[in-house]
Amino acid sequence: MPGTMATEVNFDGLVGPTHNYGGLAQGNLAAAANEGQVSNPREAALQGLSKMRWMVRQGLVQGCLPPHERPHLPSLRKMGFSGTHAQVVSTVARANPVLLANVTSASAMWTANAATVSPSADTGDGRVHFTPANLSSHFHRSLEVETTTRILRAIFADASKFAVHDAVPFHAFGDEGAANHCRLSAAHGTRGVEVFVYGRSAFARGAAGGFAARQAMEASHIVATHHQLWTGGGAILTQQSKAAIDAGAFHNDVVAVSNGPVLMYQAQAFEQRDAFLDSLKRACDAKGFDPVLLEAAPGELTLEEAVKSYLFNSQIISLPSGGMALVLPREAEETPRAKAFVDRVLASNGPVREAHYLDLRQSMRNGGGPACLRLRVVLTPDELAATGGRCLVDEAKIDALEAIVGRRYRDRLAPADLADPALLDECRLALDEIGQVLSLGAVHDFQQA
Repeated sequence: MPGTMATEVNFDGLVGPTHNYGGLAQGNLAAAANEGQVSNPREAALQGLSKMRWMVRQGLVQGCLPPHERPHLPSLRKMGFSGTHAQVVSTVARANPVLLANVTSASAMWTANAATVSPSADTGDGRVHFTPANLSSHFHRSLEVETTTRILRAIFADASKFAVHDAVPFHAFGDEGAANHCRLSAAHGTRGVEVFVYGRSAFARGAAGGFAARQAMEASHIVATHHQLWTGGGAILTQQSKAAIDAGAFHNDVVAVSNGPVLMYQAQAFEQRDAFLDSLKRACDAKGFDPVLLEAAPGELTLEEAVKSYLFNSQIISLPSGGMALVLPREAEETPRAKAFVDRVLASNGPVREAHYLDLRQSMRNGGGPACLRLRVVLTPDELAATGGRCLVDEAKIDALEAIVGRRYRDRLAPADLADPALLDECRLALDEIGQVLSLGAVHDFQQA
């Protein structure tokens, strides 16, 4: 029965063979700072797999979502490019290198943007609901939607237990997925409060200066409605602060993170902080629990320090042995005031008792930390069994994925290398082998031809 027992599965995105520093994401300071640098796709993928292995060794259920086909030939052919794939890549490289960079982006690795997920304990029909993000704010990310939807429908195929919706259909209603979504609950399997954080209304006039907000209020409302969350006050919509967005918090998960009853956040994360916290407390009280609020005041940690360290782009995980742990990037440990805040949280005798700092520098240089790399899915035992183990990994499967990465991924990728037609062949070979390890069917365009 939904709500009685549940576990949280983190589905991490496996970094793709075309991982590069294209600097394509407006408002992402790290991506902009490293634009044009030489990347190491092999190292990036191995760092991500090391993180997955660490989670498995904590006794947690871990999933892995595959990379997408890149460069994305179907998109280029829709634009009128023709010939063999080698001819298409060569023509685009000469005619429009920026377009080639966009269709070659490995940004699907950040699966926090893959979808918004509501567990069965929260939804009106007692099913787990997924809405793939339309990612309409950036062309290179919007290319992910069709493949992501196919992958989710392959994993969560049992319609009696899962509902995988179409993405929000309106381009103006930008939806960035779980990166702008928090859930608080007494436990994973009990009914919770889902917080949708939007940047603007799609109908609001743009403010002068600063960075554009990506998440539309209307998209958040559509997702919450499709997931049947409104009955009983199961959803709250609140606005991300313009100050946070302009400081480089392009998604709310750069300034806030939650797990169970815990919400950890920078004090300037939300536009109407006091009103939001009051609404949150009342909603949690109605569900029978009190939220645990871990706030970093501006005098303790500025927005700029939060963005630089990616402290809040961490994972808070519930440990099988009890209590919670923070999974953070090394950059948080190396930022003195971020480290001091973490130490204060650990010393407070609250539910968060451990902190672990992992090396994810290849992803971090493109503006994605531990939270960006994972999609959280709460499942009951029956729901977990209904996946058939698709995309779930253990150490043996991680070994197999590491072998594929070692065999198929390059250890150096400069911007000029994106014009190499062999890169697509290498990507397709890797995707075929990765799909076999993850027990996926034909989810990529080239596999369906």
